[in-house]
Amino acid sequence: MKQSPPRSIDAQPCGAEILVEDLSKRYTTDVSEVVALDGVSFRAQPGSLVAIMGPSGSGKSTLLHLIGAMDSADAGRVRVDDYDVTSLPPRELPAYRRRIGFVFQRFHLLPALTALDNVAAPLLPHRVDFDKHARAAELLAAVGLSGREDALPAELSGGQQQRVAIARALVFDPILLLADEPTGNLDSQTGAEIMELLIDLRERRGMTLLVATHDAVVASSCNRVLRLHDGRIVEDLAVAQDVDPEGVLERISRLDATG
Repeated sequence: MKQSPPRSIDAQPCGAEILVEDLSKRYTTDVSEVVALDGVSFRAQPGSLVAIMGPSGSGKSTLLHLIGAMDSADAGRVRVDDYDVTSLPPRELPAYRRRIGFVFQRFHLLPALTALDNVAAPLLPHRVDFDKHARAAELLAAVGLSGREDALPAELSGGQQQRVAIARALVFDPILLLADEPTGNLDSQTGAEIMELLIDLRERRGMTLLVATHDAVVASSCNRVLRLHDGRIVEDLAVAQDVDPEGVLERISRLDATG
């Protein structure tokens, strides 16, 4: 099936609305049962910028994986726009996943491919009505890597590799971008630059953006913070971006310290 040409980088907003209802997930090991999520519910409006905070093991990654259909829930419901994710038959999952962009802490670039080819790689199995490498070059330019198309991952800094990964996540023109600790492998300055890039792309492209993070500085740049503890949402904080940034950071740091 052919894919329609993607929108331009500065297309009008069309981010996804997210509805999560009573979502639960457990993992069974040889010695115990781990409760990853326990009755999580929230709604995010189209174009939202939401941080998911909490310590390691609180359920942040699991929540993103269930929203992105990378794993299946034991109970509850996830709805993303018109997709009832938890009820999608297997044959419809690939089409849904192409509407979702993923950015991870580890960049997951193919070491033998250039930056351009890493971005274009998800397109290769599909017939499209646009030039795949031209699309990849456009996205690399959008993340500030024009001129580095032929560089291998080993020739790029950590921040540049994450920019390639972000460009790759945008290749199918997603309505929702899920970023799991996107600054976790970066120094503070580079991490701030990556977060600024994600926010800029979200504003220009109209995407909904969910960011799982343990970093209060990252969370303070979002409009809303959900704090998870032992698989439950224990805080839901709206963040006004027109107030003193240090005050915002102090509130989120206090919130995180209570976990």
